[in-house]
Amino acid sequence: MRKIALLVCLALVSLNLLAQDTLRLKGLKKPVEIIKDQWGIAHIYAQNEEDLFFAQGYSAASDRLFQFEMWRRQATGTVAEVLGAKDIKRDIGTRLFKFRGDIEQELNHYHPRGAIIVKSFVRGINAYIDEILKTPEKLPFEFSVLDIKPKPWTPDVVISRHQGLLSNVQSELNYGRLVHLLGAEKVKDILNFHPGDPNISLDKNINGELLFQNILELYDAFRKPLNFTKEEVKTSFLENTIDDSRFTGSNNWVIGGKISQSGFPMLANDPHRAQNTPALRYWCHLNAPGWNVVGGGEPTIPGISIGHNDYGAWGLTIFQTDNEDLYIYDANPKNPNQYRYKGIWENLKIITDTIKVLNAEPVVVQLKYTRHGPVVFEDDKNHKLFGVRAGWLEAGCSPYLASLRMNQAKSWEEFREACSFSRIPGENMIWADRKGTIGWQAVGISPVRPNWTGLVPVTGDGRYEWAGYLNIKQLPNQSNPAGNYIITANNNLTPENFPYRNAIGWEWASPYRAHRIEEVLGSGKRQTMTDFMQLQNDYMSLAARNFVPLLIGITSKDKDTEKARKLLLDWDFNMKPESIPATIYLEWSELMEQGLIKLIVPENARTYIKYLSTTKMVDWLISGRKEFGKNPVVGRDEFMINCLDKAVENIKKRLGNDINDWQYGQLKNKHISITHPMSTLVNADMKDKINVGPFIRGGNGETVNSTGDNLNQSHGASFRIIVDTKDWDNTLGNNSPGQSGNPDSPHYKDLIDLWAKGQYFPVYFSKKKIKDVAEQTLILKP
Repeated sequence: MRKIALLVCLALVSLNLLAQDTLRLKGLKKPVEIIKDQWGIAHIYAQNEEDLFFAQGYSAASDRLFQFEMWRRQATGTVAEVLGAKDIKRDIGTRLFKFRGDIEQELNHYHPRGAIIVKSFVRGINAYIDEILKTPEKLPFEFSVLDIKPKPWTPDVVISRHQGLLSNVQSELNYGRLVHLLGAEKVKDILNFHPGDPNISLDKNINGELLFQNILELYDAFRKPLNFTKEEVKTSFLENTIDDSRFTGSNNWVIGGKISQSGFPMLANDPHRAQNTPALRYWCHLNAPGWNVVGGGEPTIPGISIGHNDYGAWGLTIFQTDNEDLYIYDANPKNPNQYRYKGIWENLKIITDTIKVLNAEPVVVQLKYTRHGPVVFEDDKNHKLFGVRAGWLEAGCSPYLASLRMNQAKSWEEFREACSFSRIPGENMIWADRKGTIGWQAVGISPVRPNWTGLVPVTGDGRYEWAGYLNIKQLPNQSNPAGNYIITANNNLTPENFPYRNAIGWEWASPYRAHRIEEVLGSGKRQTMTDFMQLQNDYMSLAARNFVPLLIGITSKDKDTEKARKLLLDWDFNMKPESIPATIYLEWSELMEQGLIKLIVPENARTYIKYLSTTKMVDWLISGRKEFGKNPVVGRDEFMINCLDKAVENIKKRLGNDINDWQYGQLKNKHISITHPMSTLVNADMKDKINVGPFIRGGNGETVNSTGDNLNQSHGASFRIIVDTKDWDNTLGNNSPGQSGNPDSPHYKDLIDLWAKGQYFPVYFSKKKIKDVAEQTLILKP
């Protein structure tokens, strides 16, 4: 495997040569020092809590101002005001699902002084906005393209749920459609629900035909990424891939001191999300009385989601909780604003709202609610209403904000207590501390369903009601296991005897990433920081290790296919960039997936099944299903070799006839190019400035270094952290493409070269070390 190098900073910058600025701002109580290091991380030193979070808001806004403005507009349902009529439904959806509870109670859920912290953070954001508007010509270029200026924040923007990792209700609707088309048992045969055997039958009072309408249009609209098109921009600036979102996941693991070289617990985390510019996450270091924490989080949220303090380190991956349900109601034929509940007509709650639209008249809308939540679709012809019950509309469900409590945890017990306030998203939280404890606690708001699984739509007539929520500490957890490691990679970790099965999910990532990590950590070798770096960047495919041996004893009449088959059988299953078999394997496995869909999924259901569980595919190919023909083994072999013939044909068209030119990582094959969302709207010089890449890549969606199955990587780990609790100054990290969202900043894309090479920068914690690599110091004064 390609050696993973650590970036070592030997050239220390003289403190006397550092740029130092002083700025006076209203809203501060005492001076704050912000030291920005060579990698763009702001290390903030404040004398009190309020000034600390004021400075975090100020610093993050200064690096990501356009990202902040778009977040604010998405959170407040004011996107159509700048992007036009195409985003009216987005704004309706946002307002329909807006949190409307007590804001003070909401803010104080996340921390005993949550309201003070969030309001201080917001004041800091607004202080930067006020400052930059004194020189509007210095605004990032996107503001000129859209001809807008940033507007002030309020605390309700911070607690918006619009970017939470939710969306179970979308799967629920599709499963309902599939059950109607195929029957429950056929759906369970094709899909990979586990552990256990869930009941996914539709209630006899539900007409399955009605599920094929565009029921979740408003829900989908406010969750989708922003799309900038020419109609919304000033003319002076003017001049494809498959859906890879199923690989949104993460890896994390902790090991005890008994298997680490240092003798202390270690932690690694690399959350996988869409690859964008600017980066999703933002590194920061917060230091004030009672606070000393460094790590990453979304820049629009105060605190640190993933990182360490003086006592312990923590990380996260997605854990499947099911906190959404789709309800179908009978509407009153005589009054469409009433629905039947327990035999009685109840009135909808209706809120009238007005949406401003670019170059058009404002649109007046009615937002309707049942006792369970927002009405997302009205079927007037059949007198039906469709509503979403979302646990995340409860208080305390702003994504990641409860990490404020985690930031001050001093022990596993305190960390686990902090976890009990973390309701969205469902996460596997892991912990490692200097005293030797490692632990795992699943978190997430989890409604208890007494009489159904939550996998398909149900009637809203009162027969399907939640029986409250699980206490988060009742979710699966573990500490100091005998094996001295804990691994989570979005795989199933639910105990077979878990008593609240209908409160959590039934679908999990394939186990291959987790098994590969376990293979390495369980090898008996004491682990080092270098080992952890290599493992986070590991391209070994255990899925390929299952698929490829099935080609033994099968031959093709095509000599190039035979050559490809032999290369696969001689392969070590490492999808490194220089590998030729990796190119063949990816094309072959994708063709087998599409072929199995055609073979096993009835044609009328293929719209709702775009991909298959790798685990199921392996099982089907090993066992030989009846769909392969009278002799399933012979039919299976013909199927696999035909897919390999086609794979070779496709690769020839893309990379040429010479098999020696089929290296996996190359610009014609596996690579990454990150395109700025406004790339098509600017001139060539600006396009070169704002787009990132290309860089060659390896791996796929099933490797630890998850790069998805698109040839142009669209998802994966942009943020990584590795911690040895023996010495906090030994922490390593990266963040692609850079800390800043402003292409005029040297930190806009300065980190992606390190990231693409599997390298890291040091994340120093002691002030002396930080000063050694300081780039700039800013003193904020009252």
